[in-house]
Amino acid sequence: MSTMTALRPQQLISELQSHGFRLEGRPSEIHTRRGGAGPSDHATVLIEGRPVMIPIHTGRALNSPYLASPPDAAGQATVRRDGQTVARIAFARQPRFYRLQTLDGVPYSHIATLHSTDVLATTVLQTCVRYQSRSKSCQFCSIGQSLAAGRTVAHKTPQQLAEVARAAVLLDGVRHMVMTTGTPPTADRGARVMCESAEAIRAAVDLPLQAQFEPPDDFGWFRRVREAGVDSLGMHLEVLTPALRQRLMPGKAAIPVERYEEAFAAAVEVFGRGQVSTYILAGLGDSRDTILETCRRLVALGVYPFVVPFVPISGTPLEDHPAPDAAFMDAVLAPLAGMLQEGGLSARGMKAGCGKCGACSALSSYEVPA
Repeated sequence: MSTMTALRPQQLISELQSHGFRLEGRPSEIHTRRGGAGPSDHATVLIEGRPVMIPIHTGRALNSPYLASPPDAAGQATVRRDGQTVARIAFARQPRFYRLQTLDGVPYSHIATLHSTDVLATTVLQTCVRYQSRSKSCQFCSIGQSLAAGRTVAHKTPQQLAEVARAAVLLDGVRHMVMTTGTPPTADRGARVMCESAEAIRAAVDLPLQAQFEPPDDFGWFRRVREAGVDSLGMHLEVLTPALRQRLMPGKAAIPVERYEEAFAAAVEVFGRGQVSTYILAGLGDSRDTILETCRRLVALGVYPFVVPFVPISGTPLEDHPAPDAAFMDAVLAPLAGMLQEGGLSARGMKAGCGKCGACSALSSYEVPA
């Protein structure tokens, strides 16, 4: 599927992730996601065959200069700007496992969701010790929205996760799974529930797993999580500058960047170089130099810094905060790709997780193919 634009594919992805696009009509068959942790208010589309998450439900997307036509029978559509065609895309289909439910009547889509085209994702604990207080919560987080709307359950049991993971592999060809969590009020920061979940899933299906949680007080949890069946680990910095961390994520800022770096070093010893990653949100105020200098340290530690453009989510305190423009993302991602190559890290080298998926950023498209 070829684009019809002077923009490079990486720039086109960043443009669409910055602005989103409007839909001509709102066909019910388009697979989208609202609220929750991770990429929200998005649709998965394929650009030149590459899955990309594009915002369509955000305020900015509703006023985007980009307009997508209704998909045809094959799911393909045209994206236009100022009347000119800029790309041909395809919408991802609705996953088959969404049609199923557990014996006690819980829809499978309330337990885990499809991200991109082949990644199963779940928030094991849909509650967070910080979310209940806006004086402590991350100002960009919408973890409570899908729970309040009745689209998920507060705690997915290991048995539920195993059942849905097996179905997603068999029915939709899922290739890896991401498990994240709201932070519980315990010193393990969610590592314990990751162990319980991973053991059940790996007993049911051979599926590479990434677990995501904050640094636990005891780094011995990293080995326990690995022994439970987790292949890669995510611990997300999100914001880097101390003053910004205190303002935008006051509760999480209690764990300083230096403590994260200690945790990264310990985790790499367990999981190996390139199997530990962190999410960095570009566009919230961290400068290009700050992001790249932090990434340089992370790559030296063996950590994959997954830099994604911030996308404001409706209903959060930052819903009107602008997303970064494509030029800013290009100025960060192009040199970062060079750092990754020099450090021997790559999205394709990860066994599971957000960095391997890559759909929320253009980063992997800057990486040199093997």
